[in-house]
Amino acid sequence: MRKQRIIIGMSGGVDSSVAALLLKKQGHEVIGLFMKNWEDDDTDNYCSSRQDFIDAASVADIIGIPLDVINFSAEYKERVFDNFLSEYKAGRTPNPDVLCNTEIKFRAFLDHALHLNADAIATGHYAQIRKVGTSFQLLKGEDGRKDQSYFLYRLDQEQLAKACFPIGHLYKREVRQIASDSKLPNFAKKDSTGICFIGERPFREFLNRYLPHEPGEIETIDGQVIGQHIGLMFYTIGQRQGLGIGGVRESDEKPWFVCSKDIDSNKLIVVQGHDHPALLHDSLQATHLSWISGTAPHSNWVYAAKTRYRQIDAPCAISRIDSQACQIDFAQPQWAVTPGQSVVLYESKVCLGGGIID
Repeated sequence: MRKQRIIIGMSGGVDSSVAALLLKKQGHEVIGLFMKNWEDDDTDNYCSSRQDFIDAASVADIIGIPLDVINFSAEYKERVFDNFLSEYKAGRTPNPDVLCNTEIKFRAFLDHALHLNADAIATGHYAQIRKVGTSFQLLKGEDGRKDQSYFLYRLDQEQLAKACFPIGHLYKREVRQIASDSKLPNFAKKDSTGICFIGERPFREFLNRYLPHEPGEIETIDGQVIGQHIGLMFYTIGQRQGLGIGGVRESDEKPWFVCSKDIDSNKLIVVQGHDHPALLHDSLQATHLSWISGTAPHSNWVYAAKTRYRQIDAPCAISRIDSQACQIDFAQPQWAVTPGQSVVLYESKVCLGGGIID
């Protein structure tokens, strides 16, 4: 590999730190970039970026690379957060991490890096890129338990051509070992979970600040009112905890699960039992399609799909597809398919792309 000028997004976590270390060891000119994407309520109690920046700066100093800071908060609000709110307002459950990768890490960040004459950008994602002829393929990370290709499925050829994932061929345990051997101070730092701007704060409290909530009735699928919900936006398909209708624990009564939302009548529909038919789906419709190669997969071919992160690949076929939407049929019924989440298609280890579950 020829030596390149690579700007790497450094979050203060162990993954991006080791990615930067490996690039430096390969002889590239490496520049770290700490992205600040959220400013509202950025306090020590919740999602403070201060400690993350300190960790990133400490690592950059040990590795021997410069670290710059850039604020993408305005872009994040416009391109990611507004969509996040509108989806919840419509009763869906969005995945802002997907949009953040597409619009911030591989668009705003990439544009900034190219302006600085970078040859490529890098991140600490567990994914891989393979060049085939003049095209690029997005592959699953070698560590199946950490694979993050699901969150990257909306990337296109132009973005893949300028990206690299230095730890995609490694297992998480190997990444931590490299960090430990290299005496990086964050080698044992806990992985971040969830959406950064929400952090560890109560999710309901956070949404309440931005969206009005309207309490309503909780109904069984047969129309029997059995409780009250505090606002449809606070619930997702398949949810079991926090419904307030748990029943008597000592009985043999099956637990309740959310199976759907009636937006027009503001009702939350629930069923009993994890394997209730209303929670199982043989097919789904997807919109806002994005295919990495620029070309849609073949109809009626057998692929694999994930309807949520860390789900086991589910055999499927695309029975109907056009430029705007597609239908995906599964070999086995899928549990709690959730509108607003992403369905991502694979052919073996190759991520083909996907769309938003409608």
